[in-house]
Order: sequence, then C-alpha cells, then structure tokens
Amino acid sequence: MRMARARWAEELVADYYRRDGYRIIARNWQCREGELDIVAFSICDMVPTLAVVEVRARATDYFGSPLESVTLAKQKKLRITTKKFLTSESGIYGAVRFDVASVLGTKIEVLENAF
Repeated sequence: MRMARARWAEELVADYYRRDGYRIIARNWQCREGELDIVAFSICDMVPTLAVVEVRARATDYFGSPLESVTLAKQKKLRITTKKFLTSESGIYGAVRFDVASVLGTKIEVLENAF
C-alpha cells in the first residue's frame, strides 16, 4: 500500500513539473549512494535549470508534514547522489536546485530550492 502511494505521488509530481514546462529526464535513478525520485530539466528560465525533486507522500499529517521529513542526512545523500548523476550523464548543463514535493492526501505542495 505504501509503495503504491509513493508511485502514485511520484507520477502526480512528474505531471506537475511537465505542466510547468519541465522535461523529465530521470525517474527513480539509482546508484550505490542513493536514489533520485525525479530529475527534471527546464530551459524556460533565463538559465537552464536541473531540478532534483525528492517526493514525500503521506495519507495524513499525523506524524508531521512530509516536507519536514527531509533531514540533513537525507539532504547530504541527495547531494552526493546528484553529483554521481551529473557525472554519469554527459551533456546536462545549467543550475542545479533541490526541490521537495509533498503529497498529503491528494494535495501537492512543492518547495523549490528547499536546501
């Protein structure tokens, strides 16, 4: 049930980024250091931007906001994993930003430049 919610939330967030003009270039990209939920690229801005999106989904906020669940340790892991991604994928240039997307019930909230 939890994995189904996670997949559904990732699809919802990917659609959100597509509607905003981003091209999804990776989903669930994995390496030994970790996993990137969504990597989206936009050339709509003044500077091409690579958004690394961590998706957090919860049915309720009983245990706190999904946005609060991205700890400093998780942030460090995402930075290291992103570095590996950029090393493995040639031809991707531009600014890199880390977003956190929260799916609480059916409501999406995206925090750009979260860390």
